[in-house]
Amino acid sequence: MDIPGVDLTVPSAARIYDYLLGGKDHFASDREAADMVLQSVPNARENARANRAFLSRAVRTLVDAGVRQFLDIGAGLPTQENVHQVAQRAAPSSRVVYVDNDPVVLVHARALLADNPGTVVVPADIRDPAALLRHPTVHDYLDFTQPVGVLLLAVLHFIPDDEEAAGIIAEIRRPLVSGSYVAISHGHPGELTGDLAKKGQELYGRTRQGAVVGRTRADMAAWLEGLELLAPGIVPVQGWRPEDDFDPIPDLAEPGIFGMVARVP
Repeated sequence: MDIPGVDLTVPSAARIYDYLLGGKDHFASDREAADMVLQSVPNARENARANRAFLSRAVRTLVDAGVRQFLDIGAGLPTQENVHQVAQRAAPSSRVVYVDNDPVVLVHARALLADNPGTVVVPADIRDPAALLRHPTVHDYLDFTQPVGVLLLAVLHFIPDDEEAAGIIAEIRRPLVSGSYVAISHGHPGELTGDLAKKGQELYGRTRQGAVVGRTRADMAAWLEGLELLAPGIVPVQGWRPEDDFDPIPDLAEPGIFGMVARVP
């Protein structure tokens, strides 16, 4: 694949994630980086798959609550059970805007969605949420006078500055009317030793995203202040309304991903 302006020797977090999910849209640099991640975090593949399953359950929850518009920021590469597939299966009128700043993601997503009039792909950067929300295509597809479900899944941990991450959430929350929802998943480091945590930071420092950081429940709870946090709260994604009561909840000493969904009152 030859995409102008893309150096395929530089790993991408989106393509590493695709590899961990068992996808096919990745390159040698991504596979090498992912294998290094697995050396430090052996459960990374299970965490990635659990995060994807959380997406499906969160979207179905929002559809059941009456949401028919979705804004998926940092959407990543298309794989099985994408937001539009989950939402439109339950409510065919659902509209989905996918947002990403990775050129490889944009090429694949546009090809996949070319024949789906209820979906669109927008090139924008989460680091400039005001510009993202002002994008004309976003407003062509979404009516912000009606509830919108915003998805920020496994993306905010690539924003290492705490104030910047909080500012992004605040800006994205600003136009949301009552009955809208915000769904977030975010990595936490568990009890990684300093050496392993440093190794992970160095690894992701070589990707297009440039950094990765784990955060605590308290950090994430602050982002949702003033919203109505849905039960069961901020929990490992495996434990957010699981469909199988026998699915094991991971030990919080291990690196993992917290999931949460909150309603705008």
